[in-house]
Amino acid sequence: MIRVVIAEDQAMVLGALAALLEIDGDIDVVGRAQNGQEALAICQREKPDVLLTDVEMPLMTGLELAAAVRKTTRVIILTTFARGGYLRRALEAGASGYLLKDSPSEQLANAVRRVAQGGRVVDPELAAEAWSEPDPLTDRERQVLRMAGEGESSADIASSLNLSEGTVRNYLSEAINKLGAANRIEAARIAREKGWL
Repeated sequence: MIRVVIAEDQAMVLGALAALLEIDGDIDVVGRAQNGQEALAICQREKPDVLLTDVEMPLMTGLELAAAVRKTTRVIILTTFARGGYLRRALEAGASGYLLKDSPSEQLANAVRRVAQGGRVVDPELAAEAWSEPDPLTDRERQVLRMAGEGESSADIASSLNLSEGTVRNYLSEAINKLGAANRIEAARIAREKGWL
């Protein structure tokens, strides 16, 4: 029996994924979470074979979650984001699979089985795109830019990350320059479109 935890912030999608996976008798959904922190706690308690997670979730992203459980649990990212930057970051975070939510439903259980056996499941076209344009942002620039893109002020970001406001402004300035953007909002939009946030 393959033990699976599902992390998805939309309740209806979460229920549908669990029902879809449990149709086959060899997969058991041992936990469901609607945010990344809840999923991490369930993974630590249940020790599943596979974690199926969305990218964008409250409290902890699917990529942060993948990095946190990579030593004990195989991870499949299931997302609407068909962007090479997200795939690249997912693989760097330790994911073994990257599926799009508009893929045929029969692929999901097969992907879980393959990843549970140590394989990888990645769309070949998306994989080629992932290495066509490298992500120019550092982890800290990405973190600061993500918060700025959500409307947080430099002071709020500095307080949250235990940095000075000047340091936050420097990170934002670097990110804006690297992305050729006019301001922090445009930089965040560009980075999000490319899958770098």
